[in-house]
Amino acid sequence: MSPILLALLGTGFTFLATVLGAATVFLFRKDIPHGMQRAFLGFAAGVMIAASVWSLLIPAMEMAQEAGQPGWLPAGGGFVLGGLFLLLLDRLLPHLHPGSDEPEGVKTSFARTTMLVLAVTLHNIPEGLAVGLAFALSGTSAAMSLTGAMALSLGMALQNFPEGAAISLPLKKEGLSNAKSFVYGALSGIVEPIAGVLGVLAAGAVTGIMPWLLAFAAGAMIYVVVEELVPEASLGEHSHTGTLSVMLGFLVMMALDVALK
Repeated sequence: MSPILLALLGTGFTFLATVLGAATVFLFRKDIPHGMQRAFLGFAAGVMIAASVWSLLIPAMEMAQEAGQPGWLPAGGGFVLGGLFLLLLDRLLPHLHPGSDEPEGVKTSFARTTMLVLAVTLHNIPEGLAVGLAFALSGTSAAMSLTGAMALSLGMALQNFPEGAAISLPLKKEGLSNAKSFVYGALSGIVEPIAGVLGVLAAGAVTGIMPWLLAFAAGAMIYVVVEELVPEASLGEHSHTGTLSVMLGFLVMMALDVALK
């Protein structure tokens, strides 16, 4: 099976999880309770941390060593570049986080609903890149098995479900209908298949770039975790729910990767 088709299948599954999460707008009359939201965000953070290490950085180092290169070079270099890329997008792309009144990025006349969707879209870029690359790599290198790529896809899907809800419900709160909130929430995940395919095309065009791209995705995901997910999961006087959810997400993703690899 071609790497691009594999990438589309993997990212299509994670996109479907976002769609299902966005569909919760038809079930909830109001926003998600704060405790549940902290749990969802914390779980997503834990999954992304574990995926960055086991599914991205370690395979990147193994691939580099297979090619006779020092493993730390692409892992460290790509990691830094991924973080800087998300920092640049964070500074430039107009977006608004749920529960916040102050938009980030360059000044714009975009509606609040548009900026809410763009905020979640930022998260989905590195996730789509990671899953797409993992599936493409599973057919060409011993550093990533097909079951390992499936584990990563499942982990991303588990945390994409609450992400879909986290965008559709605030959109409903902003005054959009259930149908529009669902559509916009679902479309926030369409960037994942796009990012996955673009990553595979880039890796195919430049020989030896795959380890750098894997580490790039890891750096971008860690940026999202530290910049947004962990602080939001720790809001309030008692952040035990968020903290324990981070640990649970990390444990689930680690177990999936190790057990299915």
